[in-house]
Amino acid sequence: MLEGIQFVTNATGEKTAVLIDLKQYGELWDDFYDALIARQRADEPRESLEAVREILKQQGKLSA
Repeated sequence: MLEGIQFVTNATGEKTAVLIDLKQYGELWDDFYDALIARQRADEPRESLEAVREILKQQGKLSA
């Protein structure tokens, strides 16, 4: 078992959660969390870069 990683189990011994020492694995956790967010948003509608640029220009947040 890895040091700094602890599994939480239920009454039947099934792993239900994990505790991660963020001092030791903080950067790895950030990568893992980013991947989870990306997967969760995979089916969301997307805007093209050009459309985003146009929106930002209309809002005065981007110069021509």
